[in-house]
Amino acid sequence: MKIVFFGTPQFAVPTLEKLLNHPDFEVLAVVTQPDKRRERGNKLTPSPVKTLATSFNLPVWQPQRLKKHTATLTNLQQSEADAFVVVAYGQILSQKILDMPKLGCINVHGSILPKYRGAAPIQWCLYNGEPETGITTMLMDVGMDTGAMLLKATTSIELLDNAQNLAERLAAIGADLLLETLLKLERQEIEPIPQDNSQATYAPLIQKQDYGLDWSKSAIQLHNQIRGFYPNCTASFRNQALKITLSLPLGSAYNHKLPPELEKINYKLPDLSTVAGSPGEVVSIAKGIGAIVQTGEGVLLLREVQLAGKRPQSGWDFVNGTRLTVGEVFGSGS
Repeated sequence: MKIVFFGTPQFAVPTLEKLLNHPDFEVLAVVTQPDKRRERGNKLTPSPVKTLATSFNLPVWQPQRLKKHTATLTNLQQSEADAFVVVAYGQILSQKILDMPKLGCINVHGSILPKYRGAAPIQWCLYNGEPETGITTMLMDVGMDTGAMLLKATTSIELLDNAQNLAERLAAIGADLLLETLLKLERQEIEPIPQDNSQATYAPLIQKQDYGLDWSKSAIQLHNQIRGFYPNCTASFRNQALKITLSLPLGSAYNHKLPPELEKINYKLPDLSTVAGSPGEVVSIAKGIGAIVQTGEGVLLLREVQLAGKRPQSGWDFVNGTRLTVGEVFGSGS
């Protein structure tokens, strides 16, 4: 089967790798976003998908605006591909492009559709505290993730999952599901299922204001925000910005959800029923672990933080390095 692959970030790499190493598929070319200037040295840096594609000596097309780029449109038309595979490409495909391949354009989407259509399904799924998520493959149409569904695979979400490790897990699931989808499509073993638009929810692009932590929220809400928008959530500390990158809501409701390596935390914690304070206040310090902060409901352990201009550090190193004391108060982020 002849494939043109559309994708940009690391999330798309496992799918492209599977296609490149499978004897039943021939990847003709890759379409990815233009190289971007990164912070360090301001050098132009290729996307992870382009890096992989060039290592296989594949043609790589990087139009600034795909819909308007005549040369790329001509290349796509002349490729005579059986399918276009799209994984987190980052541009909308026009109807003209959607109509080109014989089997259609197949998208690998990081949610259980019709929930979490849009640009950031993994992040918002975590933010909202969903117990599970998954991958949906679908036939693309001109809408935003509105096409008919093909196959689904699910995975549970654990208490300490964050946007990074959940994306890695979903990327691997998506790669396998895409291969299964293409093979079954070719054999006409899949009946596309229209989405129920009344059940749709949306996962828009994350804005800067979404990163600010408000200590009047509950501990679990703050934890979900920190892990959903990892590693960018911010509070303020001694009039400086402080990123909080790893956290843990404490209490009996969460003890059974801890992985074995963190169960020992419970033996080092104070009696939580005896600590109380105002939202944002350090109410206790767990020796060897980090600060425990009062929230609008429950307390939150700060497992990893990052001061402005510094590297991430453990919660305990932060306590020692700043000589943090009980009674100090963290401000909200902005």
